[in-house]
Amino acid sequence: MTTHATDTGKVLYRNAFATSLAIDDTNVAAVVASGRARWKIENENNNTLKTKGYHFEHNYGHGKQFLSSLLATLILLAYLLHTLLDLMDDKFCLLLQTLPSRRRLFDDMKALTSYLCFDSWEHLLDFMLEGWSYNPKSPIVRPPKPEIG
Repeated sequence: MTTHATDTGKVLYRNAFATSLAIDDTNVAAVVASGRARWKIENENNNTLKTKGYHFEHNYGHGKQFLSSLLATLILLAYLLHTLLDLMDDKFCLLLQTLPSRRRLFDDMKALTSYLCFDSWEHLLDFMLEGWSYNPKSPIVRPPKPEIG
């Protein structure tokens, strides 16, 4: 796609899209907007994976065959699990609201599980919430759901 200035003919914008959609003058704006929205979502997720403790930018190129792919897959699975916990586990959400950052939550969990044995995930979360003296009636604030479409 190329946009030219009408008076000078100078190229103002050039971009290429890989799509199976038939693009014409009636739908080009909608296709471009959808592509940019998808790009924004991908960039936000990649930024989270790089800057929020997942260390996704590291190469992990050591290993004979598939180590880098395996480690990248484990990072993505951890991110998926944490996203599901955000959406579904009330106690996990309360802890995220109580602590200053997600990294702090995981650092605390790492320290606790290094020295103490917990019967279950629930036991660990209850222990942490008890230590923070949370109010069981405090509202749970979940992260905003992404808009689709």
